[in-house]
Amino acid sequence: MNYRGKKILIIGGTGTIGKSLLEHLLAEQPSVIRIFSRDEYKQFELQQQYREYTNIRYLIGDVRDAQRIKRAMEGIDYVFHTAAMKHVPACEYNPFEAVQTNVIGTQNVIQAAIDTNVKKVIFTSTDKAIAPTNTYGASKLMAERLISAAQYQAGSKQTIFAAVRFGNVMGARGSVVPLFQKQIEQFNYVTVTCKEMSRFMMSLDEATKLTLKAMQLAQGGETFVLKMPVIKLQDLAELVIEQTCEQLNRNPESVEIKEIGLRPGEKMYEELMSHEEAVHALELDDMYVIRSTFVKKHEYDGARAILDRQYSSHDHCPIDREEIKKLLKKHRLIRLG
Repeated sequence: MNYRGKKILIIGGTGTIGKSLLEHLLAEQPSVIRIFSRDEYKQFELQQQYREYTNIRYLIGDVRDAQRIKRAMEGIDYVFHTAAMKHVPACEYNPFEAVQTNVIGTQNVIQAAIDTNVKKVIFTSTDKAIAPTNTYGASKLMAERLISAAQYQAGSKQTIFAAVRFGNVMGARGSVVPLFQKQIEQFNYVTVTCKEMSRFMMSLDEATKLTLKAMQLAQGGETFVLKMPVIKLQDLAELVIEQTCEQLNRNPESVEIKEIGLRPGEKMYEELMSHEEAVHALELDDMYVIRSTFVKKHEYDGARAILDRQYSSHDHCPIDREEIKKLLKKHRLIRLG
């Protein structure tokens, strides 16, 4: 997809995904990239990092503010909506705050995009939206439904809406790998909710490329899901301990793995999609495309019907330690030999 000369808005542009999108998109020579977020200090840091670029604009605002979102979207061609409350316990203890940001904020984005004739909007969601047991997942599921329905409700407007569904993004702010490393350095132990817990994992680079590919492929109302490996939390913790202790010249056996139990709303296993969604889904080599029930069934080059309908991290065999090691090394999260 060619972004040369185009105008792009990244909502939540100072977050992990937002910053990665910015880095990739700058190489495409767009006319302007507007970074929209409510954190002025992170915007200041970003300005220092990219001070040689003259095509970045920095906008302070909150996704909850419908009028501010609409002003930020004036004249924009493409929108990446990455802003959200993402921390599971924070959403559990502050549920209406999560609703205002994740649900009402998404509706504000949809309405602003329709009003300003944006070409495409890509919304970033989570695998926790499937059979949600927590406020975060439930709010993201509702936001996904809003995005899917928006395609039907856009009427004569040509705006295309679609979503991407992420697993756990390794190396992102607040993710387990940097958390484990910090705990080892400071406390000589790591905390896991349960050693048997498993998760779908993806790298930041994979998450970014999925989002960009979704923008390219989106025809209206879809949810794109990357095919991801399953990683057992204990295996990941042990590898990070091994690597970090090597750097700190410590004995890995001295680092304890403490089980602290499930946090409020947390699940033992995650799912990529529901069985009901699979009825409408197609499979590409690297992703699934869950088609909207509201609009006509689009086709995609190389797409085929899904054969394997097991989408839970409990049903998939976790990758072994060597494969995890290769994955972490590939994405420069560890430096194991």
